[in-house]
Amino acid sequence: MAENDQIRLEIAFEGGQIIGGTVTPAVSKAFHEAMAGSGPVFELEALEGNFLVALGKVVYVKRSARETQIGFGSTS
Repeated sequence: MAENDQIRLEIAFEGGQIIGGTVTPAVSKAFHEAMAGSGPVFELEALEGNFLVALGKVVYVKRSARETQIGFGSTS
């Protein structure tokens, strides 16, 4: 995966709230490492803005290499 590729993260929390953001591979890797660690929070730098994530409240994370588009569009 090239460094300029973008990754879509969707993060679900206790209680059902979900946030999503588009991040770089480096940020995605740092978030993955933070989830495996023991820190209380992680500042997620996304294209949509920065999110302060309470790691202990995360239920699951969905990671995809590209955003899904619904509908008709040009392939060129």
